[in-house]
Amino acid sequence: MSPDPPGAPAWATASDPELLSLRLCDLGLRLRGSLLEAPLARLRSELRARGLVFRPHAWLSSEWFTPDGVSGFAVPFSLAHPRLIALERAQLGTVEGERGPECMRLLRHEAGHAFLNAYRLHRRRAWRDAFGRAGTPYRRRWRPDPRSRAHVLHLGGWYAQSHPVEDFCETFAVWLAPGKGWKRRYACWPALEKLKWVEREMQRIAKIPAPVIVRERTEELRTLETPLARHYRSRRRRQAGGEREPEDRALDLLFAAGPRGAPSAAAWLRHRRGALLRAMRARGRDPYTVEQALERWIHRAHARELVAPKTTRGRAERALAAAVRALEAGRDVPELSR
Repeated sequence: MSPDPPGAPAWATASDPELLSLRLCDLGLRLRGSLLEAPLARLRSELRARGLVFRPHAWLSSEWFTPDGVSGFAVPFSLAHPRLIALERAQLGTVEGERGPECMRLLRHEAGHAFLNAYRLHRRRAWRDAFGRAGTPYRRRWRPDPRSRAHVLHLGGWYAQSHPVEDFCETFAVWLAPGKGWKRRYACWPALEKLKWVEREMQRIAKIPAPVIVRERTEELRTLETPLARHYRSRRRRQAGGEREPEDRALDLLFAAGPRGAPSAAAWLRHRRGALLRAMRARGRDPYTVEQALERWIHRAHARELVAPKTTRGRAERALAAAVRALEAGRDVPELSR
């Protein structure tokens, strides 16, 4: 390893094998001074702009999550440093929240969970009338309806449809984003009534101190002794799953399985992402649906270690267009894991 610049962590210039041998707690990361400091400051600014006095706390952990009853949320260590972003991309093919807008969407979503816990909003009858029962069991796998207009489109995979709590958090996140674009975006959708409910409720509680403040930091990074190699093995197993997915049929026609080190199909798709998105927009396809199809392709191509030598952009465009048409028609929609 070459010498690090002043103040850089010792592992900043480590090779992937060297870095993977470390435990999560060995990274010695803090939110202050990390790449996550600015997005979290922006989140606080957005809450302040809405007149909300409550501020969720945040801590570094292995992934994004909000523990039940806790008035804060965990953010993944992988977004705290450029070297860790590069490692996660190499290990998983993509990095959730790497891009600034995506990171803010995730932060707003987790803030919704924290508000729900801090104000016990789900106990109100009006909340249940708008979103359903918070105690509804989560399903390990669920099938979304891409044609539904009863839910907002925010995170990937039509996530608002997965559970009443996620429906609220997605609606809260859309409402919290700067501006009032949601009033135009959802003008003719049933989801608009949920957004209006969130706006009324947030105005009601804006100046009220949160009745439940639990500053617990579940699975904080400094307490996790799992080696990074094991962490990513587990993530890859979850990503790959044990069953074929509907998009695998298209991927089999476009790409081939190959040894490690061969040209990566996931990298090929990432490199041509912008061109593929532009081509789909030119065909009049829904941008959100295109994004979801392309994200699933990248994940599955990486998980299955597919390679790209026989693929042309034209073939990929035609296959992607067919996949998007199927999604828009509600056919062959892959079941999505929570």
